Amino acid sequence: MHFDITTAIGFLGGAFYLASHYQKDMVSLRVLALASNVLFLIFGLLHAHFDIMEMVRMPENILNAILLPVNAKRLSEILRLTKQIEQATVASPISEWLLPHMHLRKHKAGEVLFRRGDRAHEILYVAAGRLKLQEVGHYIEAGELIGEIGLFSAERARTMTVICDTDCELYEMTDEMIYHLYYQNPKLGFFFMRLIVERLLRDVKRGAVEIEEEK
Repeated sequence: MHFDITTAIGFLGGAFYLASHYQKDMVSLRVLALASNVLFLIFGLLHAHFDIMEMVRMPENILNAILLPVNAKRLSEILRLTKQIEQATVASPISEWLLPHMHLRKHKAGEVLFRRGDRAHEILYVAAGRLKLQEVGHYIEAGELIGEIGLFSAERARTMTVICDTDCELYEMTDEMIYHLYYQNPKLGFFFMRLIVERLLRDVKRGAVEIEEEK
C-alpha cells in the first residue's frame, strides 16, 4: 500500500509536469510546475524512506529542490504584475508599474536617440530631462513614455527623429520584454492601446491647433 501511494504521487507529479508544458497562461504554467516540484520531492522522500542522505543522492531531487523556489518566485512576480495591471487606471500611469521592469540609461544634451525611419525595438520613459521631436518641434517632458507607436506599427519604424534637448535619464524596455510581460498578462495590450490612442489624439489636436494658427 505504501508503494502504491508513492508511485501514485510520482505519476501525479509527472502528469503536472507534462501539463505545465501545454499551458499558454503563465500563471497556470507556474502553478503546475510548482505542484510537480512539490510532488516529486514528496515522492523522493517516500522512495528514500525518509533518508535525507539517500534522497540527495538522486539528481532529480536536487533539480526539483532548485526549481521549487525559482517557480515560486516567478509565480509571485507574475501575480504581483497582474494585480498592478488590474489596478492601473488613467490616474495610475502605465509607467508606474512598467518602471520596475525597465533599465536606466543616461544621455547628454544634443544626443540623437533615434532618427525617423530607424528600426523600432524599444520604448522609453523620460525620468528626467526633456526630449525634442525634431520634425514638429514638439517636446517630450519628464514623466512621459515615447516610442510605442513605432514599436507596434506594421513597419516597426520610428516616425520621428528624437533628440535630447537637455541631459536626460531614460528608462528603456525592449520589445522582447514587452512581449514577455504581455504573454504573462494579455491585459497589458489594452493599456498599450490606450496609450497609443491618447498619443494619437494629442497629435491630432496639436495638428488642428497649428492649422487654425496658420489661418
